[in-house]
Amino acid sequence: MPDMYATQALTHLVPLAADELDKNKVTPGVLGFLVFAALAVGVWFLMKSMNRHMGKVDFEEAPEPAGRAEDTAVKARAAGQD
Repeated sequence: MPDMYATQALTHLVPLAADELDKNKVTPGVLGFLVFAALAVGVWFLMKSMNRHMGKVDFEEAPEPAGRAEDTAVKARAAGQD
């Protein structure tokens, strides 16, 4: 039975909320949806373009300096002798 009281209370509050609705308030409406959809499509195209451009990047690491290459070779020989 407590649910019946809650339902009655809600039915009494619904007309009060509808009476308080101001018809002059700004709402997003169709224009807001269209702007949001246009932004979403624009972001999708930008991400697609970014992925295409990142795929074209050919990254090659610079060779190690001569001093570091010699140090690496010495360490490799020392590790092999142990």
